[in-house]
Amino acid sequence: MVMAYRALRYGRFPHLRVAQPLDIHDAAFGLRTRHPQSSAGGALWPPPVLMLGPLGFAGVLIIILQGHVLVLLLAVAALAVLGQSLLRLAAALLSPQAASTQSLAENALPVISVIVALYDEAAVLPGLVTALSRLNYPRNKLEIILALEAHDQSTRLAARALSSRQALRVVVLPPLGPMTKPRALNAGLQAARGDLIAIYDAEDAPHPDQLRAAAETFASDAMLGVVQAPLGWYNRSDNWLTAQFALEYATQFHALLPCLARLGWALPLGGTSNVFRRSALVESGGWDPFNVTEDADLGFRLGRMGWRAGLIEPGTLEEAPISLKAWTHQRSRWLKGHFVTWLVHMRDPRGLLQTLGWGGMLSLSFTVLANMVSALVHAPSLALMALGACLLGVLPGWDVLWTAGAVMMGFAYVSAMTCAVVAARRAGFRASLWHVLTMPAYWLLQAPAAIKALRELPRQPYLWDKTQHGVSSARRETPDDAYRYTQPHGRRRRPVRVRRLAQRQALKSAQAAAYSVDPAGHR
Repeated sequence: MVMAYRALRYGRFPHLRVAQPLDIHDAAFGLRTRHPQSSAGGALWPPPVLMLGPLGFAGVLIIILQGHVLVLLLAVAALAVLGQSLLRLAAALLSPQAASTQSLAENALPVISVIVALYDEAAVLPGLVTALSRLNYPRNKLEIILALEAHDQSTRLAARALSSRQALRVVVLPPLGPMTKPRALNAGLQAARGDLIAIYDAEDAPHPDQLRAAAETFASDAMLGVVQAPLGWYNRSDNWLTAQFALEYATQFHALLPCLARLGWALPLGGTSNVFRRSALVESGGWDPFNVTEDADLGFRLGRMGWRAGLIEPGTLEEAPISLKAWTHQRSRWLKGHFVTWLVHMRDPRGLLQTLGWGGMLSLSFTVLANMVSALVHAPSLALMALGACLLGVLPGWDVLWTAGAVMMGFAYVSAMTCAVVAARRAGFRASLWHVLTMPAYWLLQAPAAIKALRELPRQPYLWDKTQHGVSSARRETPDDAYRYTQPHGRRRRPVRVRRLAQRQALKSAQAAAYSVDPAGHR
């Protein structure tokens, strides 16, 4: 081990960086300290003018229009729905366009560090290592880092057993700061030696050529900060819920994101299978440990700093939740994080407009904000339409308003279904008519998840509901053992309050030194 360290230290492998002792405090609080406006660790309220301006304008219109307020509300809703629907139709009509590439010889490929943040994943860890071992990339230019929590003994034991047979490095994090995935990724970044940083999740099965495609894409564009691979589910045939999830992911990664990329707008990244240019990642401050959708937030932050985002073709298959309870917990975390992302970036709307332009503003609104708003208003809108049907012919002029609302909702449904069908074909599977027609029922399931997200937002903004993996009877694209569905959801942990965390400064140097990583990957 000492000889290996000296070899790294004195240049026998000049393409690798020397791992430094971890600074866990910086991994947890670095972004909030250096760029407080970019972190969700502060107050999550947009500027008062952003709220008072539209409210004041609406108040004036209400006074002027008086009894026609309903017409005004319907017009505003129609504009929002029309914009979202036109975006989906454009995504269906415009074929995906992968970023340009530059062929690289094997000796010209950059070093890539793969970081996987794991918690309570001992059961699926062997399958993950098997899947990563199939990556078509030179072994002397690929390192795999597992970022683990100190108290997660089962995963640590499994990782130690595997590291004796595989080229793995293990980073162990002490209990400092919010125990979230982005905090673990920041620690992994500190230990990483690569020029490119790839992120995967525990249940992933990436295409073997994914990293090589990413490296050749970065070589063709010096301002490319991140590339995103398309995601899908290998257990989409488990039940109706996973089939709907597959349609949703196909729409996101094979239609909407390619459309946004062709328009040159900032992308809300997925949480896995994205590869970053290290310099862009460091310049942007890394991941925000206080945001539970750190991926989407980082995508817009990179765009605000002038870095471009691209898409690559080789994808990754994941495991979708197979129970409604697990799905609701995961979806509530996503909706909460998307709303937090919107609040964070709208702290400075003028700066957002100057850096991302109107395209970036629309991308932020039609993705992360629209996800939360649609989850909240879809069920009430259906209820109002059903109630309004009972009033047809009773109230004067009501027939016209109800018909306009029905047309607006029907157009939204048709555009979403059309986009899903086209995206599914691009993703390599055919959507059944039953699954397409029942998509609105799937959207209704988001209402309880959105309510849960809003309930947690004031007091538990970075509560991370753990999703249990290895529960499906389906197998990964690459060989893996299937595990029985033993519990519907991982353990919930109450987040540690920021004020209380700030008082634990004494742990900064002592714990960071105690949990550093040696070049061989052992503690």
